[in-house]
Amino acid sequence: MLKPALLILVCLIMLGVSIHLLLKGLRQTGTERVLNRLAQGQPQLVVEKTSWAGLERAFLRAGLGRPNEQLGRWMLLWAFGTLIGFAAGGWIGLVVCLLVPPLAFRLFISWRYQRRLKRMIEQLPTLLDHTVRSLKSGRTLADAVLGAIHAADNPLKEAMGRVQRNVQLGVSLPDAASDFAELYEKDELRLFALGLKVNHRYGGNASELLENLIKMIREREQAARQLSAMTGETRVTAWVLGSLPLCLATYFLAANPAYLLAMWHDSSGQMMLASAFGLQAVGSLALWRMLRSV
Repeated sequence: MLKPALLILVCLIMLGVSIHLLLKGLRQTGTERVLNRLAQGQPQLVVEKTSWAGLERAFLRAGLGRPNEQLGRWMLLWAFGTLIGFAAGGWIGLVVCLLVPPLAFRLFISWRYQRRLKRMIEQLPTLLDHTVRSLKSGRTLADAVLGAIHAADNPLKEAMGRVQRNVQLGVSLPDAASDFAELYEKDELRLFALGLKVNHRYGGNASELLENLIKMIREREQAARQLSAMTGETRVTAWVLGSLPLCLATYFLAANPAYLLAMWHDSSGQMMLASAFGLQAVGSLALWRMLRSV
């Protein structure tokens, strides 16, 4: 009786949300849509930090923009999925639907951020080289940096658009670069911002400073590649240990489904499966932390 009632409740809530979204779309005038399109890509004022500041920071670093009202819809859908999981699989389904989507989303954000940041650091020497050549042609440091940002490729151009917008809003270039470096929390970006700040305050040869920074970034990248090659065996071992239980469970489901299904329909078997899932999650997290320390 409880499961049909939950399904009916979920259907009624989804119907109400769909009607609300339809009415909201109908109320939105053509003028508002035009203004929203015109505002895209234009300098935006810095907004105050909210309770979503950490989530906004993660979205910005991953290149997903700022979370908007669609995030609330996804959270509502997640709540519906949790109710459906509880109705279909009991407490085990509830726990799985409650924990797996946030964990998968967190891993996706982290993976996207690391991949994007790696690509940005690879593009940074090219940007600095373009800045050095502009400085030697007689341009000021600010004009050279902004010109190099405009000539850069994505994702570095898209990310450093934050620096351009802040400068257009009246923020000094060193402060804008410091804000950008603190957002992405990378040593190379912090050194770039520190070099701009030192040159802005005390003067000096900016071309020589940037050339030394280019050399340092390339040496760090070469050292990182060498370390990755030396620790390849360790990383492969960690992947094998982490994926082996999942592969075995998949094999049992394919070769002898009754083996695991019998455990699923038994209370003690459900406890064993839940414990195995928890141990697998803890072990994968421990292996991941060990790899991060290498």
